[in-house]
Amino acid sequence: MMVDTVVFLVAAVVILVGALGVIFSRNPVHSALMLVMTLFGVAVLFVAQGAHFLAAVQVIVYAGAIVVLFLFVIMLLGVDTAENLSSEPLAGQRPAAAVVAVASVGLLAVLAVRAVQVSTGAEATTLPLDSERSNIAVLAEVLFTDYLFAFEVTSVLLVIAVVGAVVMARRPRPAATDELEDDGSDGDDLGVERHTQTEAELA
Repeated sequence: MMVDTVVFLVAAVVILVGALGVIFSRNPVHSALMLVMTLFGVAVLFVAQGAHFLAAVQVIVYAGAIVVLFLFVIMLLGVDTAENLSSEPLAGQRPAAAVVAVASVGLLAVLAVRAVQVSTGAEATTLPLDSERSNIAVLAEVLFTDYLFAFEVTSVLLVIAVVGAVVMARRPRPAATDELEDDGSDGDDLGVERHTQTEAELA
């Protein structure tokens, strides 16, 4: 029991530190690396609970493929440098973020109270153990029957998050465009001058 408690506390600290690093890191690449640390901490908790399949999926899919995809998008969009947090890519995003944060905290508080009532009150239920079926099959059945709506809502939220990240990361680069235009105009003027000088020499 003591070992389980120590493992839980260490994993919880790793997850918390990684999550704070994701939020407060100015460099998006550093945030992605801190996310890897958070995902590894979650995988350790899955192993401690005996869910080895979920731990493997957490490491292979999330800490591996998903974070690599994040890094690829960061490098592709050219936002691998520290951002100026004083400027807002979208007007009014900070008040909107504050409202969403307060609403999320309130929703989590309501769900936490509800979970305590369900687990300790008259609504407390326990699933019968089925030794003939693996925990993966039982988890899949519960996920796609009792929690299907929550699963679909989570999928929609992930899509919205990806679209929002792309919209916030995309920004015009007028400086590069102006430089290209200036270079093109200078080249044209130089060509005209040389052509004029050549005609004068021939004449």
